[in-house]
Amino acid sequence: MSRGGKARVRDEPERRCVVTRSSGPKSGLIRFVIGPDADVVPDLAGRLPGRGIWVSAEAGVLRQAAAKGHFARAAKQAVRVAPDLAERVEAMLARQLIDLLALARKAGQAVAGLEKTKAALVAGDAALLVQAADGSRREKAALRPPEGENTCVTCLSGQELGMAFGRDRVIHAAVLAGGLADRVRDESLRLEGFRVGVDRQPFGNEAAKDAAGEGSRGKG
Repeated sequence: MSRGGKARVRDEPERRCVVTRSSGPKSGLIRFVIGPDADVVPDLAGRLPGRGIWVSAEAGVLRQAAAKGHFARAAKQAVRVAPDLAERVEAMLARQLIDLLALARKAGQAVAGLEKTKAALVAGDAALLVQAADGSRREKAALRPPEGENTCVTCLSGQELGMAFGRDRVIHAAVLAGGLADRVRDESLRLEGFRVGVDRQPFGNEAAKDAAGEGSRGKG
């Protein structure tokens, strides 16, 4: 099951959340390790050495893990938890999703702009519809996402989507069927766990500086 209890099509290794004690696919949780200085370190890619401590990809659950000593109990040692750990993880997840969308764009597996997005949807080429969280509801409602579960991604702002596509701001985009679509879907579900029902600003000005080299072409 994915975050929110929806069935997944793909078989995935499962891990158990140290807070809720429920098991689920790795893509719906976040791995942490204990660093050399006893710091709790997020490991989004799941590659850092050390015993993994898994927490459901939801801000409330992560804050509970930090406040209630779940990390220390799982590690069986005293640990240091950054007071803004949930915010750090959210920023990391947003950055990772933006980078993944940028990779899809460069690989020819993602398009941006109303007309290109609409064309990809009508042709049946789109696996995911990606729309800015702060875009016009009326304008976004004009596009219908592809068939299937979790095919509409709405957890990034227009500015954040713009970073992925080398523009100031993007409202509509589509990820085409291919090797990156599932990864975009998984990362968007993890980020949603930190942004559902929360009015968030883009995660930071540093990312905007990083994207400056991509150029600034108009709104999509």
